[in-house]
Amino acid sequence: MDNKANKTAEELLREIDEMGDGHIMTSIETPMRKDAFDISDSEKIELIQGYFEKIMHTLGLDLTDDSLRGTPRRVAKLYVNDLFKGLNEKNKPSLSTFENKYQYSEMLVEKDITLYSNCEHHFLPIVGKAHVAYIPNGTVIGLSKINRIVDFYARRPQVQERLALQVLNELKTALNTEDVAVFIDAEHMCISSRGVSDQSSSTVTVEYSGKFKEEKTRNEFLTYINNKIK
Repeated sequence: MDNKANKTAEELLREIDEMGDGHIMTSIETPMRKDAFDISDSEKIELIQGYFEKIMHTLGLDLTDDSLRGTPRRVAKLYVNDLFKGLNEKNKPSLSTFENKYQYSEMLVEKDITLYSNCEHHFLPIVGKAHVAYIPNGTVIGLSKINRIVDFYARRPQVQERLALQVLNELKTALNTEDVAVFIDAEHMCISSRGVSDQSSSTVTVEYSGKFKEEKTRNEFLTYINNKIK
């Protein structure tokens, strides 16, 4: 028998809250409904605007005030066109790769990639840096494409562990190599602005594949990203 059937609504709600507070993910894939893109972006903006008006009204805010009048639409546009544009595959950057004609075979590291995302449990910001490395096989990729793929997967409600895995898997596929590493160090506003209100902690997630699982290669990567000499 399904254990959920024996639990009270209060117990289930407590479990859901604990999952969110623990920043636990349920899947490597971002949870999406099959009908997620049955309506256009402009329709989503109109709907979200209405929903956010209700939230602000419920909070007791005066939407006739000049300062607040346009807030629901600004928030709706921000959600669809900016913060969560990574939900839509049509916004995925083209990952053009090139033949490795000059036979570069050493590690390539793109570090200190600025990262802005939002926690899927509280919809509060995640801000930090990503460091990505790969060892070329037969192809290489433009450096800016690495930044763009990090940004694409960050621009959706996220869990940091999932973000690292999604970037890793995308680059493995694009470059046709297992030799990829992703290191993310970020601050979560849901930790610093609520609950324990810890202002100084950050979260590190790391994913290694291929040769990066070997201690020597992994240590070389960590040395590069910790090198602050410019």
